[in-house]
Amino acid sequence: MKFFIDTANLDHIKEAQDLGILDGVTTNPSLMAKEGISGKDQVLKHYKAICDIVDGDVSAEVIATDFAGMIREGEELAELDEKIVVKIPIIKDGIKALKYFSDHGIKTNCTLVFSAGQALLAAKAGATYVSPFIGRLDDISYDGIQLIEQIRLIYDNYEFETEILAASVRHPMHIINCAEVGADVMTGPLSAILALLKHPLTDSGLATFLADHEKAKNK
Repeated sequence: MKFFIDTANLDHIKEAQDLGILDGVTTNPSLMAKEGISGKDQVLKHYKAICDIVDGDVSAEVIATDFAGMIREGEELAELDEKIVVKIPIIKDGIKALKYFSDHGIKTNCTLVFSAGQALLAAKAGATYVSPFIGRLDDISYDGIQLIEQIRLIYDNYEFETEILAASVRHPMHIINCAEVGADVMTGPLSAILALLKHPLTDSGLATFLADHEKAKNK
């Protein structure tokens, strides 16, 4: 399973990249605003800075919700760097835009997916990635992981090449659950990725090893 980090924070991206397990980055307008990035020029410059750090795909979201606007913004984003994946919302004009970009060799990420039907349409339109928001589904008492299972079954049935990018990942068990049901990619905060390292027996075991080493050294 690929590991993407969901942030616009360059320090977090660098830290994840330094771990050696980072496969890409996802961002959105909310994450950009959180970092104080505003205005078209600043946003484009920030996307380029992210691409200069990572080796894999970087999802950059369009703001327009009409077909012509999404095409215009998407083509401008794609010109920034070959790593850019144009992020398109799952709306009617979004499906048309996904097909357009697919036909023109531009990678896409279909975002704000909350149902298997939406994921099916995105795959039919040729999306590179589809992003089901599992955490937001959990927030309203729906099972986000079950949606990943549904999409996995459908995609496998018809051999769709669209990758399932589990988004809105909140904690390490989300990551484990996504891996269990066959998500191709997960994207979440650095804290969720680092939490996979944590286990009390690892901490206590390491403390014991170091204490025994110190005793042996002092004999």
